[in-house]
Amino acid sequence: MSDALVEDLLRISAPQVLAALVRRYGHFATAEDAVQEGLLAAATQWPVDGIPDDPRAWLITVSARRLTDLLRNEQARRRREDTVARWALPEDWLTPPADRDPTDADDTLVLLFMCCHPSLTPASQVALTLRAVGGLTTAEIARAFLVPEATMTKRIGRAKKTIKDSGVGFAPPASAERDARLAAVLHVLYLIFTEGYASTSGPNLHRVELCAEAIRLTRLLHRLLPDDAEVTGLLALMLLTDARRPARTGHNGELVPMEDQNRALWNTDAITEGIALITDALPRGVPGPYQLQAAIAALHDEAATYAATDWPQIMLLYERLLALVDNPIIALNHAVAVAMARGPHLGLKLVDDLAAEGKLVGDHRLSAVRAHLLESLGDRTAARAAYLLAAQQTMSLPQQRYLHARAARRAPDERASNDAVMLIVVDAANVVGSRPDGWWRDRAGAARRLLVRLRTLEHPAEVVVVLEGAAKAAASEEFEGLRVVLAPGSGDDAIVEVVAAAVEQDSARPITVVTADRGLRARLEPFGAESVGPRWLLERIEP
Repeated sequence: MSDALVEDLLRISAPQVLAALVRRYGHFATAEDAVQEGLLAAATQWPVDGIPDDPRAWLITVSARRLTDLLRNEQARRRREDTVARWALPEDWLTPPADRDPTDADDTLVLLFMCCHPSLTPASQVALTLRAVGGLTTAEIARAFLVPEATMTKRIGRAKKTIKDSGVGFAPPASAERDARLAAVLHVLYLIFTEGYASTSGPNLHRVELCAEAIRLTRLLHRLLPDDAEVTGLLALMLLTDARRPARTGHNGELVPMEDQNRALWNTDAITEGIALITDALPRGVPGPYQLQAAIAALHDEAATYAATDWPQIMLLYERLLALVDNPIIALNHAVAVAMARGPHLGLKLVDDLAAEGKLVGDHRLSAVRAHLLESLGDRTAARAAYLLAAQQTMSLPQQRYLHARAARRAPDERASNDAVMLIVVDAANVVGSRPDGWWRDRAGAARRLLVRLRTLEHPAEVVVVLEGAAKAAASEEFEGLRVVLAPGSGDDAIVEVVAAAVEQDSARPITVVTADRGLRARLEPFGAESVGPRWLLERIEP
């Protein structure tokens, strides 16, 4: 029996078991601890003894027994009659069996409502939903949101205490507040997905595990509420958006904007399912926000090329969306649609109006859109400044690299008219270290031999060689035709400084950096410099 099969079964069963225990016994936090111990027991025993005939009933029985132990321990600690009465043992409760079948779906839905209780902050709602309903471990959630595990443990612990102190019972919300509570559940699932699809910080553009978990939970909610058009719309929106993820990053993790994406890489199965869902949901009544956003995503996905996108229709859908939701990001997206449908000057006016309202102060997306529109209008100086400002405002490293690259990008006419001599920057330590013949054992001698041979380079270029550490001793003599830079510290830092200064002096000058260091190459991407490996250079200077 494969461990993956057991793991999948436990993840699916976990929220059902927790919901059953909380419904019968209450005590959300203690029940969750008991379920985790039950899952641990199953993960240990099932691969050896086999999966029981009724896995969920097995888990409920084991977890209920552990809950009894935990509650008894709590009673012993409290030693007060009122506490003993409040923490009644499971066998003293007179309720239907915890593993009864008819309420499984309702229980999971109630658990979602509980995790998204209005007394919790959005961050706590997200964490508790992933923990209790999603079945992710605290460590997995902490890694997904780039926070220490101890911080996430405290966040989830505070959320459980808030639920307990609120006195909320394990029951569906009253009909009067059901719509608002369901809206909170949808918002939390949407937050989980968007953080996965467009990470707000960290080294990666996507966090695939968050996207996958958000889609899984929304599928679950759709099975529980198949007639709710907004639930259907949210699932369609996630599928249609996530379908583009494979083409959204390049080989080195860099951001690829939609207009440059290879649409053959899009997930056609997800697009087909998403379009079917939104097509089914839209005729049910007045479309809600998630249905309208899904319809917009469908128009993007259905276009054979970027140029073929139905921007006028997208613009009208955003106008309907703005009539329902006063959201500055939606207004920004509407401005982009207006620019594409009616011209960049009209889109830029809307962006400037939005900036004047002060609702997106410090948000990199406003500066990035403004930069793109300025670039479309031919104002490259203002566009470059806006791109650099956006790069300063975002915490996402791929976004920073993309925005820096856009700022440094040269127009075709600039490249055609440029007659500047190429600049070749040599990472001497990397080139020497790439040789198999032991050059690197004598760093100064190896660097000197490299400098001697670089003088034979038949290439119309200015050559800059960066030396660091012991190799700097090779610069004790002059090497005609070469500029030698002695790095006071890190050689990588010195190379970045040389390239940055060259770009600042002449942004149209072609620059090639000789290095195989991936970290250095990533740092150079924003400057538009080409990176080549040591072999490119050695083939040109060795006999």
